[in-house]
Amino acid sequence: MGVTAHRDLVAAEIPGIEVKVGAFFRGLGQDFPGLPLLLLTPLAEGGDQLAARLALSLGIPFVAVLPMEQAEYERDFTSENALSEFRNLLAAAIQVITLPPAPVDGFSPAGDSQKGRERQYAQLGVFISNHCQVLLALWDGKAGKDLGGTGQVVHYHLTAVMESFQADSSHASLLANNENDLVHHIVCSRDRAGGEPEDGLEALEVSWFSSRQDGARTKAIPDAYHRMLGRLQQFGRDWQQKESIIRAGSSSLLEGASGLEIPAGAHLTDRFFRVADGLAVHYQGRVNSSLRATHALAILMGLVFLIYSEYDGSRYMVLGFLALFFAGFAMHIIGESREWHRKYLDYRALAEGLRVQIYWNLSGVVDSESAGFAYDNFLQKQDVDLGWIRHVMRLASMRRDRGCAPDPGWVRWVIDHWIGEPARGQGQLAYYSRKQLQNTSRFRRTRLLGSLCLWTGISIAVLLFVLGGVVEERHRQMLLILMGVLPLVAGIWDAYSHKKAEKELIKQYGFMSGVFTKARKLLDASDNTAFQRRVLKALGQAALDEGAEWLLMHRERPLEHGHL
Repeated sequence: MGVTAHRDLVAAEIPGIEVKVGAFFRGLGQDFPGLPLLLLTPLAEGGDQLAARLALSLGIPFVAVLPMEQAEYERDFTSENALSEFRNLLAAAIQVITLPPAPVDGFSPAGDSQKGRERQYAQLGVFISNHCQVLLALWDGKAGKDLGGTGQVVHYHLTAVMESFQADSSHASLLANNENDLVHHIVCSRDRAGGEPEDGLEALEVSWFSSRQDGARTKAIPDAYHRMLGRLQQFGRDWQQKESIIRAGSSSLLEGASGLEIPAGAHLTDRFFRVADGLAVHYQGRVNSSLRATHALAILMGLVFLIYSEYDGSRYMVLGFLALFFAGFAMHIIGESREWHRKYLDYRALAEGLRVQIYWNLSGVVDSESAGFAYDNFLQKQDVDLGWIRHVMRLASMRRDRGCAPDPGWVRWVIDHWIGEPARGQGQLAYYSRKQLQNTSRFRRTRLLGSLCLWTGISIAVLLFVLGGVVEERHRQMLLILMGVLPLVAGIWDAYSHKKAEKELIKQYGFMSGVFTKARKLLDASDNTAFQRRVLKALGQAALDEGAEWLLMHRERPLEHGHL
């Protein structure tokens, strides 16, 4: 949760605002009991300090985000009481993040540049918006003209645009759907002339809204965002329940990093990666086992039907047929209710996003001074309920160093460990090459089996036509069963291959293998660190795009029992 608020609240409204803010915190805790709450606040006087006090009283930890060095920031406090409370609350924060000078029109440490100072507050609003899942706005509802003011921060949260401050160099993000635009608005007045709320709003009125559905206000969290936060909660529960499976099924990306100082935040990102990777491997196993079992049951159902029809079997064979059907149906229901397929796809997409994130951070690809979220193009074309994946990445992004570039030695380490070499069986280059060969071999076997079964069935049909008059009845029945079963096996095997998207994956692995090969050649041919970072950035973007395409492709092939 991030907070943006006016400094000059009306004293008479403060008790009511405290009640509303407390209800907001408690409501999230009740709706998502398995989702830990964390507040991001600048601790400015007024609404920021009010939210921090209530969070502290409810046992909710908070991170203090300062727009500039503490001594300089304290010059903006108008009373000794507010300054004293700021220092007390700062001491209670679990982390203090001080933002570096804004990249353009840098901040003057002496405080003599008002424009530079405003840019620091604009950067503060961008940081909090980009790293929270819900923005708590104690706001009069007016647009506001002050750069970095509450009105502009809310506008940025909804649109990713803040006038006179370029927060994101990626113009594509302006046109994409935004899942990070949920606002909880508590209307308040300001203690100044003309400080009443915007027309149509009443003080202490509470609502939820986002940029979707024309900004329609609701009393409860919109359903799409409720699902998204529910996904975050489920991720935490799976992490807790399957910790031993995670340890056994994943490994750290930081192995072999001795001798280099690991940047702050890298361990947290790596920890998230291990969790996501371990859970993806676990649920992939569940999905593959279910897929194989349901297709095997479909073959057995066909075999039982043919034997029953050809041998005039007993009614118990009908019961066997039904038992096979309901066994497959039960397996389907279990998989659907436990969301094996959805979790496998989501956790794999998260793991691959975190892989890029950690290697970008280690190699210095991400601007160390940027207050933004560097991965805003990842999965923006997907449904809002996938936004939870990017929200996990936001938390890891928040903890990284700002204003401090990593050791340049990390660039070569990242090249060797991320890209790697096929000959050594190391890195993504070896992975994509191996996967392309495996899928090509598997797809060839599928085609060969299909052709073999089809032509064997046709040969049996020809044999029966030519020799039907001389073949004994029991042999004829067996041949008829084979004639029916073999094409059935071929068809179901082909359906299994289609469900696993083997043909498409061959192309995808081949494409990424080519991308990583070209990147390796470019990187090995240059000793220029700046150029190498450009290549790594392009490579990471290609990997993120590939991950999104993979997710979309497999979401279109869900496990559906009714298709068997």
